[in-house]
Amino acid sequence: MQLKSIIDYLESVAPLKYQESYDNSGLLVGEKSLDITGVLISLDCTEEVVSEAINEKCNLIIAHHPIIFGGMKRFNNANYVQRTIQKAIKNDIAIYAIHTNLDNVFKNGVNERIAERLGLINTRILRPKSNTLLKLATYCPKDNRDTILDALFAVGAGHIGNYSNCSFSSSGTGTFKPLAGSNPAIGSVGNQSSEEEVKIEVVVPYDLQNQVINQLLSIHPYEEVAYEWYPILNSNQLVGAGIVGDFPNPISDLDFLALLKKTMELEVIKYTPIAKNIQRVSICGGSGQFLIEDAKRSNSDAYITSDIKYHEFFDAENQLMICDIGHYESEKYTIDLLYDILREKFSTFAILKTRIDTNPVKYFQ
Repeated sequence: MQLKSIIDYLESVAPLKYQESYDNSGLLVGEKSLDITGVLISLDCTEEVVSEAINEKCNLIIAHHPIIFGGMKRFNNANYVQRTIQKAIKNDIAIYAIHTNLDNVFKNGVNERIAERLGLINTRILRPKSNTLLKLATYCPKDNRDTILDALFAVGAGHIGNYSNCSFSSSGTGTFKPLAGSNPAIGSVGNQSSEEEVKIEVVVPYDLQNQVINQLLSIHPYEEVAYEWYPILNSNQLVGAGIVGDFPNPISDLDFLALLKKTMELEVIKYTPIAKNIQRVSICGGSGQFLIEDAKRSNSDAYITSDIKYHEFFDAENQLMICDIGHYESEKYTIDLLYDILREKFSTFAILKTRIDTNPVKYFQ
């Protein structure tokens, strides 16, 4: 199995287009033609993780956090980043990062996994992304409409929120004049012709554009297929930052904190007290200060995230309980998530979870 096949699958789950502008997800070390003997999954890529990969005969490390964020001007073992990369290169180990693109997808995303552990229902994206959708318009004979739509739906077109197979059709008349070299069955060269047609419109995520158009061209009965792409500004309800959901029934503030501590296996929770029951909860794995106002607008009773600064806790304004559970702690189950994603697709090589705790923060009790 070549590395390219693994990358293609991971990027079908979490397309690189969905990563934030500051991020550096993707293949950081190695070549796509590399034959994979084993995969090691970790939250961070460190020297110890590379050593573990060597010992386990894994030549691919898939990490949530990119070990390289900015440009690097030299490799002289000056810091852990340089030492880790040099060690990986010397031992022919590829490093792939899947960071904010995995944070920003709803299905099989970092925040969905946390929501599932807590038992939240009615989950949805907290801050949906815009500029990630296209509209495809195409034209076909009336009798071919359902066949074409079924083919487009099969590759992911027409998905809006909690609904699939969404489309709009309208009738009209198409005109054409066959030129020299055209299919003689269509009509006489040089003669104007017309045909009653149906216009089909479906919404398509940017990352599925090529799959959808290839499917259209393969199924369409016309020799020359007329179609248009339109960028649309609608927010994509399946892509964006954070998640919000509800407990089936409200629970007290103290019961919520106890549940959070147990479910996420926490040593400590930093939080803003609030004297009310908790039912609606917002979540952002990793650093989530930027979503506090979104959590408040969603009428959440609690917001779970990490890396909240002292003055940012005041932003709760007694409207919700802000819970800072720690960066590593909020994302550690991403290792299980990536393991499950890969095991579902691949079975021809070993897929291992790191046994190394890469959390640089410890607590004295």
